[in-house]
Amino acid sequence: MKTTAEKRARFRELHRSGCFVLPNPWDVGSARMMEHLGFEAIATTSGGFAWTMGRPDYSVTIDNVLEHLVALEKNTDLPINADFQSGFARDPQSLAANVDQVIDTGIAGFSIEDRDVESIDKLYDTVLAVERIRAAREAIDRSASGVILVARTERLLIDPSAVRVATDTLVALAEAGADCLYAPGVRNKSDIAAMVQAVAPKPLNVLALDRTTGVTELADLGVRRISVGSSLAKVGWSAIIKATKQIKSGSFAGLSEADSAGDLNKVFGGVA
Repeated sequence: MKTTAEKRARFRELHRSGCFVLPNPWDVGSARMMEHLGFEAIATTSGGFAWTMGRPDYSVTIDNVLEHLVALEKNTDLPINADFQSGFARDPQSLAANVDQVIDTGIAGFSIEDRDVESIDKLYDTVLAVERIRAAREAIDRSASGVILVARTERLLIDPSAVRVATDTLVALAEAGADCLYAPGVRNKSDIAAMVQAVAPKPLNVLALDRTTGVTELADLGVRRISVGSSLAKVGWSAIIKATKQIKSGSFAGLSEADSAGDLNKVFGGVA
């Protein structure tokens, strides 16, 4: 197994040039599958993880997430970027204390949202969002861990038309000390290119929403990281629902699409 320091160093290297894809596994098995398939790093998904616990997104606790991250860190050699939601705290001082805890799990990076921890349909104003990122930056610097700080605005998930506001927020968060910027919901290629330029030289993460735009096109726009959020988990759940509905109606035809147990056992016997 690689050391935590080796994973963190590799993750920082990935952010220096080029473009890489961060698939979002939701448990240890799916994380190990991503490693088997040759990805260079992974990112957690708050929604995908919550569903494994039979809960909706934004309903898990910080202890749930920290335990999840420790399990992933122990079972893969890939660097992990943690979806740390809003940091499970509102005020910068409490947020910083939680950042200390997430760093201790061994992850290589984590994201902090500007979504209000007490009301997920609202966002913090830019002043508070900036103070929170500064506090997270200071906590990372004190730890000397080299963990990547991703600042994330949820603006476009609430108002898809607010591209200019979201871009301005990312610029402010970059100046506050974020290593990487992320505004899930940006789709238009010209908007993506403008975001890349606005936060440069810091890297931009893009959520793969437009299924017609591939990795090469996003890389050509200057995107450094691409993630898929909860989409892989939704694909898995959709397959289960489809096959189970067929069983409920009296047919086992959907089970013929499954991989063999032998193939899966080979994968999980050869990783980590």
